[in-house]
Amino acid sequence: MDVQGVGYEVDVPMSTFYNLPGLGAPVTLLTHFIVREDAQLLYGFLTEEERATFREVVKISGVGPRTALSILSGLSAAELAQAVTAQDAGRLVKVPGIGKKTAERLLLELKGKLGADLGLPAADAVSDAQSDITQALLALGYNERDAKAALKALPPGVGVAEGIKLALKALSR
Repeated sequence: MDVQGVGYEVDVPMSTFYNLPGLGAPVTLLTHFIVREDAQLLYGFLTEEERATFREVVKISGVGPRTALSILSGLSAAELAQAVTAQDAGRLVKVPGIGKKTAERLLLELKGKLGADLGLPAADAVSDAQSDITQALLALGYNERDAKAALKALPPGVGVAEGIKLALKALSR
């Protein structure tokens, strides 16, 4: 990026890259500057929402700026907030470079930090019981699609223990 004759290398998520104006057109990027012993790194974002999400993600131990950019390239800030609210590790695992353990750590560390703090509408929150039932089914070896299908068949407001029993009955048919 050229700023009044001074060139800067700015790393951006793909969501920002695809929405940049044409070559030579003016653009305003919100930046995050990281100074390390061996490098000075500049990251750019078109929206405050993306930058705030990036800043929350890089605070997590073991998750660096490259991983944060990868996450924001695979999911919008709103989609990430929805995945965290729903505790949906499956959406995060689909992002290149994010494994199951990293996805679970992201969900744990970001819970309550995305969405409301960023002014996002709350996702249709999956109840804690439904989340626990889904996790139990995944731990028992069922895939995410089957677990979600079994959840839909459950009566509303069912408890965790009863929900798991009913879901297992539904899945055994």
